[in-house]
Formats: sequence, structure tokens, C-alpha cells
Amino acid sequence: MKYIIIVLIGLMVLSCGNAKIDQSTVLNPTNPKGVQGSVSKGAENVPTAVNTIQSKAGVATSSHDIEKTMVFLTSDELQGRDTGSEGIGKAASFIEDIFEENDVAPYFSTYKDTLSNYSDGIAYNIVGVLPGIDPALKNEYVIIGAHYDHIGLINAVADDNIANGANDNASGTTAVIEFAKYFGGINNNKRSILFALFSAEEKGLLGSKHLAQKLKQENLNVYVMLNFEMIGVPMLNKDHDLYLTGYEQSNLAEISNVHAGKNFVGFLPKAKEFNLFRRSDNAPFHDEFNVPSQTYSSFDFTNFGEYHKVGDEAHLMDFEHMSSIINDAKPMLEGIINAPIKEVKYE
Repeated sequence: MKYIIIVLIGLMVLSCGNAKIDQSTVLNPTNPKGVQGSVSKGAENVPTAVNTIQSKAGVATSSHDIEKTMVFLTSDELQGRDTGSEGIGKAASFIEDIFEENDVAPYFSTYKDTLSNYSDGIAYNIVGVLPGIDPALKNEYVIIGAHYDHIGLINAVADDNIANGANDNASGTTAVIEFAKYFGGINNNKRSILFALFSAEEKGLLGSKHLAQKLKQENLNVYVMLNFEMIGVPMLNKDHDLYLTGYEQSNLAEISNVHAGKNFVGFLPKAKEFNLFRRSDNAPFHDEFNVPSQTYSSFDFTNFGEYHKVGDEAHLMDFEHMSSIINDAKPMLEGIINAPIKEVKYE
């Protein structure tokens, strides 16, 4: 969830999409360091050669799969994936290669969707598509998205000035990559799936605004937009794994739990209090299409203190938690994508 602002004396508000990042307003919840993952010290500086991920259709996503992707996306080589930078260009190529290897086709003439609303250089979303196989449903689209940009170079702490952006939002990006690999391998999606990795989220949701407007001009028949944001560490003392922004606005949580076969998605009061529904890349699709467009997250304001800091590193991520989330989300997504009717509705 972006736009996080701490109002002095502990009041917290999300606000990560500001065009200019002010590090004096970053989140500092009660758990200052999050959860230790399994990356060894120095692993963030891995070579680009890690970009050799094969399809594993029918095989559960492992914590090792997660680690490989997360370590690359958060490596110092990518310099914090700032919009328009050389580093985010490397991340884009990495995602494109995985899409191509797993039979996810470019939605446009290429995977790159150049932003028309970003003027400080060239920025682009990465957009792939898996056409639906059902004659009656293939013209309906399910969008699965996350933003892959972060804030780049910031004020140094202990000689480190790279905001690597592991939880925010290499974690959501990794989830979308795994979903693309999964559905590209099984090829059973009745509805068409658009996999969208957004740039310039940190500049004010510019990537998702651009794509939503562009798809609206095409009159794309969007059924739902399912966004993934900050899922790198588990929530604390909750009886569900993820929460859903805009929880009370639709029946998506209920439908998600039915297809997941467990109490997978719940309600987080803080998400309502700070109106997180408007704070991530789901919002532009709600605005343009007025269809259920919501974000899944496990950032609960108490479980991770490195938001927009140089400490948001891969070694603080819980890869077992992430693999569990991604594997539990696969039947959830499959159920939504293949349901014979549009069962997800705004209330």
C-alpha cells in the first residue's frame, strides 16, 4: 500500500504515490525490522544471470522460487527500480523474459506499454495476456496486477542509499510473475487474463491510471481487477492470511475464501480507516470501469518497519509465507477466472 504518512504522535496515513518522496514521513510501526527470511548476507548483489526461471505447471511455487525472483528484483544492480531508470529497465526485461518463456503473449505490440502521463523520461508498464479458452467467456478479462517500481536512491543510512523495495513491491510483483507462470503452464483459463506490472506507482499511480484509461478507450470488458501489494511478511495475530482493501464494498472476500477453501482473506480496520482502497493501483480501474477492483495485502501497520527505507531488503522477507500465499491464491484466482457467471459484485 502506498502513500504511507506518519502524522506525529503515532497517527499513520498511507501516501506513497506522491511525486516527490519525503523520507521524514515513512512508516515506523511497532515491529521495526519485520521478519527474517532466508537470504544470506550479501545475496542482494546477485548477477543478472538469475533470470533463468522455467515454467513449473502443476507444481507448487516453492520458497526457493520466491527467493530467486526476490533476490534479483531487490539486487543493488537494479538501484531501487526508480521509474524511468536503467535499473527498472532491467526488471522489465526480466519480467518480459518470464512471460515469453511461459507462453504469456504481449497484450500490445510488445510487452512494454509506454506511459503517456509521465514526462520525466520514458516509463512503461509490462502487460501480458493469456486469451481465454471458453467461447462464451473469453471476451471477459480478469486483470491481475502489481507495481514493479520503487523509489530508487535516497538519503544514505550507514553508506547504503539504495531503497531496494522488497516488500514494496517486489513481493507483489513476484506473486504476479508466479501466477503468470502457473496459468501459462496449465492453459485452462476460461476468461482472458491480463497480467499487468505497473510503473510510476510511486509517482502517483501513473502507470495504472494510464493503462486503465487506455483499456477503457478500447472498451475492454473487464470483470475484476485483482491487485497484490506488500505480501512479504505475515500479519500478526490475525485469523486470516491477507486483507482486502475496500472489503465492505464487494463480495470479493467471500468469493475468494470460497475458492481458496479456507479463511484466506479478511478485514483490516486500519485499511478502512486510512482508505487504502484509494491508495494503490486498483483505484484507477474502479474509476474507469466501475467493476470490483481491490488489493490483497498482508502489511498490517505492525509487521514491517522498513517502508520506503534502505532496509526494505529481501533478507527480511518471509519466503515460506509468500509461497503459502501464492499457492493458496492459485485456486482462488482459478475459481474466479473460470466461474460460469460473474459472481464477484460490488454491494
